[in-house]
Amino acid sequence: MPGRKIRVTSCSSLHIIGTSLSNPAAKSMKVSATTNTKRHHHHHHHSSKTNKTAAARAAAMVNHDTENLSPIFSSKSKSSDSTDNVGVGDSKISHEAIEQDVTNLTNLNNLPSTNAFEALQISSDRLRTIIAALHCNILIRKADLVRNLDYVANVLDAVHEDETRRLMEEDDGALSEIEPDSVPNEVRDWLTMTFTRSMSTLKRRPSDKPKFKSVAQAIRAGIMVDRIVKKWTLRIKLKTINEWTFDVFSVNEFTNGQCLRYVGFELMQRYNLPNKLHISITTLQNFLEQMESGYSRYRNPYHNLVHAADVLQTTYQIIYNSGLMVENWLTDLELFAIFVAAIVHDFEHTGTSNNFHIQSRSDVALIYNDRAVLENHHVSAAFRLMRQDEYNILSEFTSDEYKNFRHLVIEMVLATDMSCHFAQLKTMRSLISMQENIEKAKSLALILHCADISHPGKPWDIHHTWTQSLMEEFFKQGEKEKELGLPCSPLCDRDNTLVAESQIGFIQYIVEPSFIVVGDMLEKVLKSLVAADSEVLSPSIPNRSMTSSPSPSAVSSTELNLQHDEQNGLERRLPSSMTTPIPRSTIVRRPWAEYLKLNRERWVQEAEEERRRKQLNVIEEEP
Repeated sequence: MPGRKIRVTSCSSLHIIGTSLSNPAAKSMKVSATTNTKRHHHHHHHSSKTNKTAAARAAAMVNHDTENLSPIFSSKSKSSDSTDNVGVGDSKISHEAIEQDVTNLTNLNNLPSTNAFEALQISSDRLRTIIAALHCNILIRKADLVRNLDYVANVLDAVHEDETRRLMEEDDGALSEIEPDSVPNEVRDWLTMTFTRSMSTLKRRPSDKPKFKSVAQAIRAGIMVDRIVKKWTLRIKLKTINEWTFDVFSVNEFTNGQCLRYVGFELMQRYNLPNKLHISITTLQNFLEQMESGYSRYRNPYHNLVHAADVLQTTYQIIYNSGLMVENWLTDLELFAIFVAAIVHDFEHTGTSNNFHIQSRSDVALIYNDRAVLENHHVSAAFRLMRQDEYNILSEFTSDEYKNFRHLVIEMVLATDMSCHFAQLKTMRSLISMQENIEKAKSLALILHCADISHPGKPWDIHHTWTQSLMEEFFKQGEKEKELGLPCSPLCDRDNTLVAESQIGFIQYIVEPSFIVVGDMLEKVLKSLVAADSEVLSPSIPNRSMTSSPSPSAVSSTELNLQHDEQNGLERRLPSSMTTPIPRSTIVRRPWAEYLKLNRERWVQEAEEERRRKQLNVIEEEP
């Protein structure tokens, strides 16, 4: 029996074209074509075949008409997985396949009931068939369209009702056992009217009291919503992890003092390292939690888990900012070693200096013979921890991988010993002046060392907070030294230390020269990589920066099309942009330079105030 059919014109408007035996004249009217659907991933044997064919046709449509794609197809083309890429580039798929699915829309007799579990996936498949048909101007009988959309609507209604019933009937645990009479009427009414969906709209007699179970369920739902909001807020905060001005204090406050695990896990996952290096997610989480525990052992004002998270992010940012992340300078193993070295670099720090351990003849000084006492302990304690199964993030490493990883971590952590500072800078200046490439381990060691002393190059609020914490830790060490009868170390005398003056000297003689050297070193590394690429560049092969990256971004559509042509034995000429080298900058941005200048000027002002206060104190003490 002829029915009315539907199609989309090239201007993306939807028209219903009427055909009837009694009225052969075609009638049309305009209907909105806005569609908003979301694919549900339920795996059932009866729908897997449909999923694959629908994915193939959708992929074919991407190449067929990319300019007229609806929002749902546009979004899929940007973030599709391997399943959605089936048939990419295959322009031979005709409309017959979609027309066959459209024909199947007429069969609604064997569909599962609307409240069945598999009904949701079938509804999704049918909606996608309708979208594909409309997009390709394939006619659909109006009766079939209406019946299928009605079935989908009924399925969604059933899902909504089931979820609502589950929320209202779920046992609420301890709160449900509280007697209604034990809650004041005013509190009960406020809770009910504010936090429940059903009770807030019911008219009840004054003598009726709402069931506390529904109130408690509403509170639980509120807690769940709060967690969701916090999760998304945290993701927003972590989006700035690539920036020099990243505020680790804000993240730590938001995560209730657990910023190290969140920053560490974010960076590991961002580059897909657990998957690439076969690291158990549970083991990684256990390791990060134990790191936080070790950093909290002595309750240090400065050398704590926040400092570790800050150094981790700063180390990453220096490398990211330089552009070396997209130059394939680092292997996955080396990147993982960098992250771990930054995480463990002050593990179980005692809040006192190496000199304090040596002068007090502590056990750790005796173990490491007064040489890089704390640094040796940090890396040794971390590797001892990783020998335990529940914290062994290296369990799947080969012997060579373990050896290389351990070597790099040890080199980087031991380089944070401040007594090696001037020797390290002298060595690096010498290496920069030579034509030979700089050893990667030395480069990374300097980056971690600079990140460890980087807070004067951050915005004032961040830098000043770190300065206060560090000075408090110094002062506490001074108090311990006085108790032990030891000479008070420099900057550890709470009564006589000039904080502003100390920071001016720290910036001028330590931090600023270090960052000048690390910036020059990074530029030398970049130049060597660019020079190496220009020597091996072939007219038919893209250079290093175009073919791969350590970032977890998806493969580009251009690369997919090239791969498809190669698989089909077709020759394809590369675009001129891929055969002609694109000039790449070898200049490294140095965001710390301006902050170092501003912070030093600020401390100069603070020093003037310190001198005035000291002079006033001297005048007041004179008889």
